Amino acid sequence: MDTDVIIVGAGPAGLMLAGELCLAGVRPLVLERLPRPGETPKANGFNGQIVELLRYRGLLDRVEEAAGRPVRPAPAATFGGMQLDFSHLADPPIRAVPLPQPRLERLLGEYARDLGAGLRRGHEVTGASQDGATVAADVRGPDSSYQVTTRYLVGCDGAHSRVRDAAGIPFPGTTYPEVNRLGQVTVPASVTRLGNGDLDVPGLGRVRAGFTRTDRGVFGLGSLGSGALLIQTTEAGPAGAGDDAPLTLAEFRDSIRRVLGADFPLGEVIRLSRYGFVARQAQRYRSGRILLAGDAAHQFPATGIGINSGMLDAVNLAWKLAAVISGWAPPGLLDTYHGERHLAGARALLQTQAQVALRRGDDPAAQALRELFLELLTDEQPVRRLGALIAGTDIRYPMPGPGPHALAGTFAPDLTLRTGHGATSVAGLMHAARPVLLDLAGRKELRETARDWRHRIDIRTAETDHRPADALLIRPDAHIAWAAAIGEPAGTAAPALRDALCGWFGTPR
Repeated sequence: MDTDVIIVGAGPAGLMLAGELCLAGVRPLVLERLPRPGETPKANGFNGQIVELLRYRGLLDRVEEAAGRPVRPAPAATFGGMQLDFSHLADPPIRAVPLPQPRLERLLGEYARDLGAGLRRGHEVTGASQDGATVAADVRGPDSSYQVTTRYLVGCDGAHSRVRDAAGIPFPGTTYPEVNRLGQVTVPASVTRLGNGDLDVPGLGRVRAGFTRTDRGVFGLGSLGSGALLIQTTEAGPAGAGDDAPLTLAEFRDSIRRVLGADFPLGEVIRLSRYGFVARQAQRYRSGRILLAGDAAHQFPATGIGINSGMLDAVNLAWKLAAVISGWAPPGLLDTYHGERHLAGARALLQTQAQVALRRGDDPAAQALRELFLELLTDEQPVRRLGALIAGTDIRYPMPGPGPHALAGTFAPDLTLRTGHGATSVAGLMHAARPVLLDLAGRKELRETARDWRHRIDIRTAETDHRPADALLIRPDAHIAWAAAIGEPAGTAAPALRDALCGWFGTPR
């Protein structure tokens, strides 16, 4: 056998998985078909729960340096062609990172290589087969074709995944007929940029930021940190829209003219792209020794969801896969990857398909739906709930055992902690990606219960203001596996902790 884990694809999900596996003591090999990193930004940034996870890994400073500015709460977000306004909230539910995908991939690639991951560019996996012990991957390299064997193969190779096809995993879903054309552009001096983001355009008048709906489609306008504009049109699939040829400036101008009914002056064109929306989810994320993550596992019919979901897939999978390879994983641990992340993917699919329904159609029923939806968005609770849906922060993984604590299955809150060695935080404890038993109430019997697992988990004692529980058992992916209720008797808390330790981290030595 050549290696323990092969990751196919060096996008955000694959590179995040490589780094996380290295933190867990496994040195994967990443195979990427493209000979060099891409320069075209498939995404201009990312947001959601993964931003917090990167902070918990101590990576957010690097991200902010690469982005050239601090990560800030998003003042607004798009949902179904409408704007969610968070500007009046003291703690907006989404944090956004204006880091184009090529720079994110470069950062994650350097991080993974520094930790010991191998990366081969220009090596395309063309097929794979597995038996009970190994997976054999057929690879076409720059000089010759070869075969490499591994204990596990993870497909992070996108929507047209060869790995998924080789594993025979169905990828059901829907392809929507709308065509989206996106341009990253500047505008000439004749266009006046107003303070609220709107434009005053000669021959058109005021064009507002956000989305303008006409009976011929939707026109979207937004500003980038660089000063350039993002302009998007959405139309119901005119003739020739399915052509795989690159989007030309002439086609983009024609689309704007059809939607707005007039010409729109453009300056420098930085990027043009054409895309459609697809709603698909792999029937299963695991088939024997082959697993899927990122776009190979799911596609969502809305922007701003894929990077967040794919990188969170990687974080969930890495420590479980490493536990299996290291030989201490309890039975069924790797299967929880599918159970938890398929649930999260289905949740993301639910809200993005709801967005499709909101933005489609212009008949009285569709208009009434959008009008009612906008009315609901004047209340704080619906805005917060939708923000959590977009960010993926509403996910609570199902936890075993009778009556688990309300925190079990959720992302661990970043409590400020006081210890005998000074101040720290939950985020600080998670930099090493190791499990943590955090005793917040001086529960010696719980620490003694966990001593048999001290070679696998870190045991920490701390104090915090307004503690949410007496103790938290936090998994490497920063989700809470178990919590002791405040004042829970030792006779029930200690046995429940032992069950959780066995269930998630195997039997002790």
